[in-house]
Amino acid sequence: MGSFKNSVFILVLHLLEGALSDSLIQLNNNGYEGIVIAIDPNVPEDETLIQHIKDMVTDASPYLFFYQNILESNKIADVLVAEPNPTGNDGPYTEQMGGCGEKGDRIYLTPDFLAGKKSRQYGPQGRAFVHEWAHLRWGVFNEYNNDQKFYLSNKRRKPVVCSEGFTGETVIQKCQGGSCVTQPCKLDRKTGLYEEGCEFIPHKDQREKASIMYSQSIDTVVEFCTEKNHNREAPNEQNKKCNHRSTWEVIQDSEDFKTTTPMTTQPPSPTFSLLQIGQRIVCLVLDKSGSMTIGNRLKRLNQAGKLFLLQTVEQGSWVGMVTFDSAAYVQSELVQINSATERDTLTKSLPTTASGGTSICSGLRSAFTVIKKKYPTDGAEIILLTDGEDNTISACFDEVKQSGAIIHTVALGPSAAQELEQMSKMTGGLQTYASDQVQNNGLVDAFAALSSGNKAVSQRSIQLESRGLTLQNSQWMNGTVTVDSTVGKDTLFLITWTTDLPQILLWDPSGNKQDGFIVDKNTKMAYLQIPDIAKIGVWKYSLQASSQTLTLTVTSRASSATLPPVTVTSKMNKDTGKFPSPMVVYVKIHQGTKPILRSKVTALIESVDGKTVTLELLDNGAGADATKDDGIYSRYFTAYDTNGRYSAKVWALGGVNTASQNASPQRNGAMYIPGWIENGEVKWNPPRPEINKDQGKQVCFSRTSSGGSFVATDVPKAPIPDLFPPCKITDLKAKIEGDNLINLTWTAPGDDYDHGRADKYIIRISTNILELRDKFNESLQVNTTDLIPNEANSEEVFVFKPETITFTNGTDLFIAIQAVDEVSLKSEISNIAQVSLFIPPEIPPEKPSPSLPCPDISINSTIPGIHILKIMWKWLGELQISLG
Repeated sequence: MGSFKNSVFILVLHLLEGALSDSLIQLNNNGYEGIVIAIDPNVPEDETLIQHIKDMVTDASPYLFFYQNILESNKIADVLVAEPNPTGNDGPYTEQMGGCGEKGDRIYLTPDFLAGKKSRQYGPQGRAFVHEWAHLRWGVFNEYNNDQKFYLSNKRRKPVVCSEGFTGETVIQKCQGGSCVTQPCKLDRKTGLYEEGCEFIPHKDQREKASIMYSQSIDTVVEFCTEKNHNREAPNEQNKKCNHRSTWEVIQDSEDFKTTTPMTTQPPSPTFSLLQIGQRIVCLVLDKSGSMTIGNRLKRLNQAGKLFLLQTVEQGSWVGMVTFDSAAYVQSELVQINSATERDTLTKSLPTTASGGTSICSGLRSAFTVIKKKYPTDGAEIILLTDGEDNTISACFDEVKQSGAIIHTVALGPSAAQELEQMSKMTGGLQTYASDQVQNNGLVDAFAALSSGNKAVSQRSIQLESRGLTLQNSQWMNGTVTVDSTVGKDTLFLITWTTDLPQILLWDPSGNKQDGFIVDKNTKMAYLQIPDIAKIGVWKYSLQASSQTLTLTVTSRASSATLPPVTVTSKMNKDTGKFPSPMVVYVKIHQGTKPILRSKVTALIESVDGKTVTLELLDNGAGADATKDDGIYSRYFTAYDTNGRYSAKVWALGGVNTASQNASPQRNGAMYIPGWIENGEVKWNPPRPEINKDQGKQVCFSRTSSGGSFVATDVPKAPIPDLFPPCKITDLKAKIEGDNLINLTWTAPGDDYDHGRADKYIIRISTNILELRDKFNESLQVNTTDLIPNEANSEEVFVFKPETITFTNGTDLFIAIQAVDEVSLKSEISNIAQVSLFIPPEIPPEKPSPSLPCPDISINSTIPGIHILKIMWKWLGELQISLG
């Protein structure tokens, strides 16, 4: 691996979208290092694309003040360049799963954006990249609002901007028959706001310097809003999620700013390292020390290892194998997998006996040697499994760092070396944990999760099912697995047992019984590979045994290279949970770029003691879930029972109510400017492509995913005290109804974050937003005697009338809620909702028109012109009389 002082970004020419994981970006001596920009393999080759990326990063460097040097190779892309969906929707955006101040997951850019073809709508690429970097690195949010572009404040209609000094016009473009006209916006007499479709069009020439999170496309904008110029009343995501703090206040609280000092001189130009990803190179490093004889661990290793070698690792990959106890042994040099022959040969190299001590560094050094015989270690993968303690593991940390290899760790049992997580984190690998509870199938799940992030999604192994059960007295383990239209290739059913071969019955969706399982009695497993493409529909299985534990695992691949499969990826929000801080489980369900909505998602959290907790994950935009209906499901975990490792496993089911959304709303991205005022004339940009939010096709599927592992600390001994308050309410909404009634709606929090039921609510109001935020306990309290909280995640509705505040026309009222649990623990104050009383002006009664007599048209003349003259004369005469 090269020196960190000589390069900044790695441009990776293959999709690096593996399992959700933390980035390796680090801030070192005022410079970011470890940033990976990947290009989706579906993007057509274009020699200029690389240069466009370099130009964008170079242009962004001065705005960020402390961009500097990097070189680090890992499989996780911080920035992904991909084709737009839908076509023409080229806006840059950032995926953010967490809340205010929490790092985002990935920036998405398109080739046309990078080429500058959208600069009139989004501004210079470098500045737009700074906008997205702030989402990704510092956890701030947009200061515009596409859903509500104006609001009322102190009897005035204001555009949602930050800061408030931007100038422009409120106009609407109306088109008919191919021609368009620009008109001033009309007022909506019911709301006091402008008519639907009204836009605030900024002048091209401005003086304001902030904010980049409002509109990075305005030429003068080079700063973030600060405490002094932040627009706290604007109904935007930054105010809602960050408690009305400015973006700069949030950024200053980030770890980046706590550990460095902004540069006062011009930063050096960034440099780049170009990496072309080739075949996958992976070496298994497997513990065969004496402790592996405990609880059938060695046989379980063989079962999981065979699944990885027979199914998970992709065609064309190079695979080697090393085992270790107190020394290391090369079981197989690197072999390229081109057929079933290589796979079978490798399975025969798995360890069958266990003895001796544990020397993890010996195994790693031997793996480096195996890899170096054919390829550099930089970018290669090592899968390290161990169940033992090793107090010498830190001795090879420097070698691991310098190798550039990605190390995935599998901790087996309660005594595995505590430094494993550190090794995964420093190299960008996955960290997983498997207990000795066989029925949870943790070891198989850990190996099933290790598909390549560098291969096209159509080549990756996808886990459809993972179940286990301990049976007694000839009981049956029955169930179903759905094979949907997006998968079915290379489908594998794997059965394991702990004592004797069970009875295995499997039927396809047509009711045909499936035979031909290959049985390995030594390893205690049987598997069946379905030829060609497995039938679409529900497969049924029945397994019978006595006094033993059975597991069933089903994996498959995409049915077609052109039809994206439904994918489920999961992760925990942190590597370490420090009691009483909660953990969060995140699960992303997508088909390509389309989010899958209304799935049933369940997480199983298992502690080092083998105890399990089941959570239902939600995509409701409340509690732990940041955004409603974005295909990301979330839930808090608070049920700690001991210190040590915890594993996470996820099941996702799509049923009759589940559907893909035609396109995901890009909420955390750069603002699209609808037009500009130049030389007094409105010049409209092409309309932004419509994002069809209607429900797409119904999707029935089943998926299982490993969510990795985390380590809990500071958990007290039982009985564990209740130190978890209700979660913050994040979706409070308010509107005015008849007779000045205020209607509030929100999603109920729980007793412990988003679990259980809160004990009561405290609702307070103020006419000053800062007083409500900063002096909530001193603000006027609303009578909530009759308001009894519902179960967590239920919809709450409360209507009240302000009694002690003079609520007159133009009054702005701010409202916030705090939930309280049964031991008087209080939630954070909710997002602040605002209502403005608008009483439409009375319409003056129309004066009746003068009553005019009917004209006398009984004229004998036959000349039409004379008739008209006589009629007009009589009308005018009558009018003169009536008005005189």
